[in-house]
Formats: sequence, C-alpha cells, structure tokens
Amino acid sequence: MIVRTLDEVTDTDADIKEPNWRSKRILLAKDGVGFSVHETTLYAGTVNDFWYANHIEAVFVYEGEGEVTNKATGETHQLRPGSIYVLNDHDKHQVRPKTDMKTVCVFNPPVTGREVHDENGVYPLVTEDD
Repeated sequence: MIVRTLDEVTDTDADIKEPNWRSKRILLAKDGVGFSVHETTLYAGTVNDFWYANHIEAVFVYEGEGEVTNKATGETHQLRPGSIYVLNDHDKHQVRPKTDMKTVCVFNPPVTGREVHDENGVYPLVTEDD
C-alpha cells in the first residue's frame, strides 16, 4: 500500500514549477502501479498548448474555471469543478484557465518525473530503465 500526501512532495524534485503551471507528482513510474497521478495548478490568464503524443491523460478539475480546446476540431469545452476531460486520442489541446484551476491528472503510461515538454508540448516517452 502506498500512502502519500501533497506535503510530502511539495518543494521536492517531484514538484515541478513552470511560469504557467505547477505540478506536484504524487505517484510516478517508480511506484510501479502503471499510471502516475499529479496535482496540477494552471494559473489564471495563461494559455497552455499541450500534446501528449506518448501518453493518455485524464484531467479532473476540482477548483477553478477555464476551458479546453481540441486543436484539431476547434471544439471548446467549459471546465469547472467536477469536469473531467480525457485525451484518449493523444489530442493536441489548449487549456485556458479563467481563474487558477486545480486539477488531478492521471497519465498512462506513467511519467517518471524527468520529462520536459518539448516545443510541441509533448512529453517524451521516458521509462525508469532509461
């Protein structure tokens, strides 16, 4: 059984801080459960372009409001507490938080914590064996 708190990962190497967002990686690939879990805060007024070409991501919004746009179709969805969006087709997307937006994100395959978004917003596929 794994039991962990946000306080345990805050300000560690599992707490990634970027100008537009902050992601606390609660579970990572090294935990061996087949997925990773992150609490991510996206900052109000930012524009965030992502494309998880190597991962499926599910995002559950529990605080704040914003919108997500599918960049292939132009379809935009409003996000508020209780919303979930799943990038089941490795969708290129843009997230625009109207207020600070707190989310819980699940990645499959799990991230290691060493990934960095490239110029297209993609995380490379990094494994614990790399």
